[in-house]
Amino acid sequence: MNFLRFVYYFLRRYYDSVNYAIEGILHAAKTQSHVRFHLSAACFLLLVCFSIGISPSEFVILTTLATIVIVAEMLNSAIEVTVDIASPEHNEKARIAKDIAAGAVLVAAAAAAIIAFFIFYPYFHYFIEYGIVIAQHGVVDLIFGSTMIVLITVIMMKAYVGKGHPLRGGLPSGHSALAFTWWVNIVFIYKDFYLTVIFFACAIAIAVSRVVRKIHTIYEVCIGIMTGTLITWGLYLIFYKG
Repeated sequence: MNFLRFVYYFLRRYYDSVNYAIEGILHAAKTQSHVRFHLSAACFLLLVCFSIGISPSEFVILTTLATIVIVAEMLNSAIEVTVDIASPEHNEKARIAKDIAAGAVLVAAAAAAIIAFFIFYPYFHYFIEYGIVIAQHGVVDLIFGSTMIVLITVIMMKAYVGKGHPLRGGLPSGHSALAFTWWVNIVFIYKDFYLTVIFFACAIAIAVSRVVRKIHTIYEVCIGIMTGTLITWGLYLIFYKG
């Protein structure tokens, strides 16, 4: 019994910690236009990588660079808030601290842009020579891609609406969006009617639970369902090679 309580306490603390961390991302997206830009750029980067079919090693490099730029931008925002608290009045050293933090973001973004140029150049050259060729992908790529794109979309939508937490409340329902994202993945992976129905019921149960617990309204849940379903289904229709 004590062990179960410990496990529950640990999982609860872990869940709360994750929620606070993601809430920090959401707050940055709500208040910082540069963070919103970099998140949108990351989503666009995923779509470009899917479209041209870059190699796994190149994809790892590009996603690492995008992550570094986003982290640098968030740290810059945190430093600006901290400096404003420590020095609410105009202070030359406070200005220097902010400028250095902004410079760090610029260095990271410039390096990422240069490296991305050399990675994308052969693909752009191929595009000029032979025209548009949409790369096809397997289910592993699409599971990862759909989950990341839907998650970024949910964060951006909540940032735009300006209410709710990342894992609780607000428009759209993130739980509903991800539940139906994974349901669409199941539909394309297994193509089994009964398994599809079971996972559809599970996704519906997750969505309904958000309304029953008064965490979301029916409208917020429906928007979440549409977000996860339409984005994931669209990715499969365009990129799935099965």
